[in-house]
Amino acid sequence: MYQHGIKNTLKAGSIVFGASALFLLIAPALFLDLLGADDSNSMIWAMRMIAITLFALAGNMWQNSKLNNASSLGFVAKVMFIAAAGLGFLTIFIPNELTPFAIAYAIIGFGFSISYLVNLIRN
Repeated sequence: MYQHGIKNTLKAGSIVFGASALFLLIAPALFLDLLGADDSNSMIWAMRMIAITLFALAGNMWQNSKLNNASSLGFVAKVMFIAAAGLGFLTIFIPNELTPFAIAYAIIGFGFSISYLVNLIRN
């Protein structure tokens, strides 16, 4: 496992999730529109709720990037590998027509997933 790579991936992911959280909190209707999703009041509320959880995740990712215990860092990387891949797949299978933004968002998720996997395998 390449710890330095995992730590850098966690830091980068923390920044991306933090930015996504701000976007969701400030302009949830625009985010939904870019995804091609319904922008009902319920969906806007749900996006703001997701923003709060993304803030928490971003903070935890940043803090976990400071871990020096290989076992703990490896566990975090495995969880984030699954989460990033899941984000990518769920975005690709959004129940409406794929938009360029949705494709880009999925690619970002898959990119992080691949980074975690490569750094978990690499020495």
